[in-house]
Amino acid sequence: MTGDELTVLVDRLRWDRRQDPYRGRREFSQTARQVADECDRLVAEARADLTVPVLRKAVDRITRALMYLDDSSGIIGDDLQELMDLYAKACAAALPNPVSLAGWLVKLECDGPGWPRIRLAGFAPALGERGIAEVERLVTERACTADPESWTAAFAVRDLREQLAEVSGDVDRYVAVLAEHLTNAVQYQRIAEALRAAGRWDEAIDWARRGVAANAGSPYTDRLRDLLVDMLVAAGDTSGAVRVRWEEFARHPTTAGYRSLIDTVGTAGGDDPTARAMEVLRDRVDQQPAYASELIDVLLEVGRDDEAWRVALHHRRWLGGPQWQTLLHRRAATHPEEVIQPYRDLVEQAILNSADKRRYRQAVALLTALRAVYQAAGKPAAFGRYLAELRVEHKRRPTFLKTLDAAGL
Repeated sequence: MTGDELTVLVDRLRWDRRQDPYRGRREFSQTARQVADECDRLVAEARADLTVPVLRKAVDRITRALMYLDDSSGIIGDDLQELMDLYAKACAAALPNPVSLAGWLVKLECDGPGWPRIRLAGFAPALGERGIAEVERLVTERACTADPESWTAAFAVRDLREQLAEVSGDVDRYVAVLAEHLTNAVQYQRIAEALRAAGRWDEAIDWARRGVAANAGSPYTDRLRDLLVDMLVAAGDTSGAVRVRWEEFARHPTTAGYRSLIDTVGTAGGDDPTARAMEVLRDRVDQQPAYASELIDVLLEVGRDDEAWRVALHHRRWLGGPQWQTLLHRRAATHPEEVIQPYRDLVEQAILNSADKRRYRQAVALLTALRAVYQAAGKPAAFGRYLAELRVEHKRRPTFLKTLDAAGL
């Protein structure tokens, strides 16, 4: 494909803001992918110079289009990111004017809508020292002129400063810039990973410990904690690794935390933590009954089904539907008569749940399981009588009866 043909193709990426945001999205995405395929082929054929202006135009047009078309699926956003990364690859091969490229990147980051993601490391070969210096100058200028009340402006400047520090190769500079904004576990993780990659393990472990302590309740801390445990094991501090898992489990005893504890003990060595973990969970349930669901899951995981059943009966209100059904299914294998009434209660709840359009299908699925329970209990005829009673009770629900008939129960 020639440069002129590529230009014609990219012209199809225009999007009229007055256009229906839901119509033409598939064709638009197909065009974006075609542009990417053609440009990727040209770069591979050492003809990247043809693709550089085309890819920038494509990125600009899709960036604007995403402000007006619906992309709830994220497909076109992915297409845009692919083109942006391909543009970096093409620039590295064709080497456009580095000052112009630097200006475009900073403007897109600071004045754009927030997409696509700019990865300076990908553009660094094309920018070279001159382009990187221009990015530095422009970012410093933006930092001085940005609206202090604008979160987006502050984020753009901070993101570019962090990326500039990263591509500089100066680990201390990178850590210092990241440390200016220690608002979540992600920043600590990036610091720890950079120090670990530089072979500075003690510092990496120290930063990871600090991050875990400062963000104990954040869901983003899980990955940082995993990193800390991995580093401790690799450094030979296996008891320290297990201690990190115990500290988290004692703070927030969950099934996921138990599994992490078991995995770490299996890797690092040590006594089976199950008995102690159960004590922690039982004590927590006494204080906070909502943890009963976690205790039940762990009991089921270690094969203590009888105890799980007793806990479930005592703390039924804290169990979700799927967990309760799992318990009923497992209890039915050994004590079918005990689960007949609970299954019947679930069937009734499903039928009466007017907020769920699929309630009748769910009720029938439960009835199928209940029939098996009756049979296991040696009472198949009793199920037939129950089903007849159910039909009479809900005779004013023709849709339910029709769904029941279709199931062939």
